[in-house]
Amino acid sequence: MSCIFCRIASGEIPASVVYETEEVLAFSDLNPQAPVHVLVIPRRHVESLGSSSDEDRSLLGNLMLACRETAARCGIADRGYRVVLNTNADGGQTVPHLHAHVLGGRAMHWPPG
Repeated sequence: MSCIFCRIASGEIPASVVYETEEVLAFSDLNPQAPVHVLVIPRRHVESLGSSSDEDRSLLGNLMLACRETAARCGIADRGYRVVLNTNADGGQTVPHLHAHVLGGRAMHWPPG
């Protein structure tokens, strides 16, 4: 298994886990871009949002609900947070495993980049 996020999901690589279910795992980003920066991934390998299928509908919904729960557990839900899904190279995706960034702990500005 060469996918780093699959290795984290399987427990082969340790991570600072914030939230987990049978389908998703949320863990602190090693290179945070905000005071709170958590990655939320499906345990099953899906390369990107663009490569997901209609059969992934439930998984995608659970990923978003996990982002909401992660924000609550990190204490940023009330003040606000940002959820980012980068897709493919031009979208800024650097790891080919679907993942959401939950960012908060400071004001987020627009445009993001």
